[in-house]
Amino acid sequence: MRGSRQEGMMMGTEGLIAILRGVRPDEAAEIGEAVLAGGMTTLEVPLNSPSPLTSISALREQLGDRATVGAGTVLTADDVNACYDAGAQIIVAPNCEPAVIARAVQLGMTPYPGVATVTEAFHAINAGARHLKIFPASVLGTASMKAWRDVLPDDISFFPVGGMDASSVHEWALAGASGAGFGGSLYKAGRSASEVEARTGELVKAWLG
Repeated sequence: MRGSRQEGMMMGTEGLIAILRGVRPDEAAEIGEAVLAGGMTTLEVPLNSPSPLTSISALREQLGDRATVGAGTVLTADDVNACYDAGAQIIVAPNCEPAVIARAVQLGMTPYPGVATVTEAFHAINAGARHLKIFPASVLGTASMKAWRDVLPDDISFFPVGGMDASSVHEWALAGASGAGFGGSLYKAGRSASEVEARTGELVKAWLG
């Protein structure tokens, strides 16, 4: 894939990730349903949330095969093991740690390592990653992704995360991103399910343009 609008949107909304940092286990199912109602089907619970593994398990039980549920801020291979036991399907990290990537691949999960340079991108690819989290996207900008595309394998997908909101995401779609991760613009601790649904819908609409 290269950087046209059509190519960037080949995955439709499947590449959009709802980052539920701070979600509690007792509200995870309701918030998860709100995200799905808003039009996103991939959800991430960062490990610095309250009892994140319990929330991951709750989301998997509630949403079943209607969604893909994973863990974020995964820093070690031991974390990967714990997330796998909780039912996580994807492993998202803020950094490029080859051991995390390799373990996720070994367990049949999809890793999304964070990269900020083309060197980190190649390290991630060599460890087995095919989906790269561009982080922080608000600092790196679309120009970085476009430049990386010229030297990275054609089958690598890019997912900007960090500062993504309705005002910025369509620019990344036009530039060829396969999706994006939304944190505070979608969910913050204490936000109601109805507001989460509305915000999710707005972000999906912005992505599709």
